[in-house]
Amino acid sequence: MSIPRPEYPNPQFARADWMNLNGTWQFEMDPGRSGEDRKLYEADSLSGEIVVPFCPESKLSGVGYTDFIPAVWYRRTVSIPADKLSGRVFLHFGAVDYEAVIYVNGKEVGSHKGGYVHFSFDVTGFVHAGENVIAVYASDDARDGLIASGKQCFRYASMGCHYTRTTGIWQTVWLEFTPKDYVRSIRLFPNVEEGSVSFVAEVFGTGEFRAEASRFPRSIFGTWGRGICTI
Repeated sequence: MSIPRPEYPNPQFARADWMNLNGTWQFEMDPGRSGEDRKLYEADSLSGEIVVPFCPESKLSGVGYTDFIPAVWYRRTVSIPADKLSGRVFLHFGAVDYEAVIYVNGKEVGSHKGGYVHFSFDVTGFVHAGENVIAVYASDDARDGLIASGKQCFRYASMGCHYTRTTGIWQTVWLEFTPKDYVRSIRLFPNVEEGSVSFVAEVFGTGEFRAEASRFPRSIFGTWGRGICTI
């Protein structure tokens, strides 16, 4: 099938060199939350399949299981060309509900709590040219009052303004390839009255930072080192 949601997921900070990982992943529910003890992150395969980035409760995921799901596992093999590894490699998740642990080639690269925000990991030291395995463990106790759940229903069926729960990956997953020295983030501060815009960039490494504002004929230049660059 074609890749669902093929567009770049962060249009305000788009990079040209990236790889969309949406599509069919191996998938397995973990009702006893024993997958880490059973080392599913090292498994050669999982028992089922799912279409990412749709949650397992959704029909679009191909699973459509609407009962409570304590935890789930995902597995995907990704082929990375050698020429993509000259700089840094980042693994991005648009959102995973609620607590996620990420593994690459059997090694844990990091964890994240919070089902509504983007997170990423620098996986440069975990990947190699050729086939790489990404595994994701996601746990979500919708009945835990200490976990933010919005209007996700605490009963089996939807009721009133409460709807069927969302578990696991529910936003785009992608790999991003950058140079060794790169712009980590940027913030824009427009001034309508003066017809100007200020840039604050967080950078890693050394080099020349260049920004262009389309309404102005001139370019803005600045030199930068490790840390924050303000222009």
